[in-house]
Amino acid sequence: MGKPPASPWPPELAEEAVAVGELADLVDAVARDLDWANRRAYGVVARRAEVHRCRLTGGELAEATLSDVTFADCRLDLVGLRMAKLERVVFRDCRMAECDLSGASLVDVRFEHCELREATFSGAKLKRVELRGCDLAGLRGVDALRGARMPWNDVLENGPLFASALGVEIVD
Repeated sequence: MGKPPASPWPPELAEEAVAVGELADLVDAVARDLDWANRRAYGVVARRAEVHRCRLTGGELAEATLSDVTFADCRLDLVGLRMAKLERVVFRDCRMAECDLSGASLVDVRFEHCELREATFSGAKLKRVELRGCDLAGLRGVDALRGARMPWNDVLENGPLFASALGVEIVD
């Protein structure tokens, strides 16, 4: 059995921390209740950050570098994270429908109770990735999940998705 993903390091907040306003400000920061929908932030770097209840719907974060970041209760649907590098990142209770992780590198990443309906993982490279209680209906690039960790009940729930990716014909 593989090792579980490592947890992110928390932000090192300054005593007189300035409120986060833009995506580019996510270094040793906590962002709460912000609307960053449809923002373009190619190659953005976020380190030791927490993002709570923020909306990034339709955002373009291609080639981003995210390390030691936690997203909680966020809207990340239709977000483009193509070719991004994610290390020690947690997505908790996030809506990530149609999120595009094509060609991304995910190391020590956890998806906890996230909606990943029709998300794209084609060509993604995963190492120590865990999915718990996630909705994977219509996920593209299922083969990229090879080596990911999942609870047995989640594996059973997503059996038809995995069977389809393997070309197994399900009969009554």
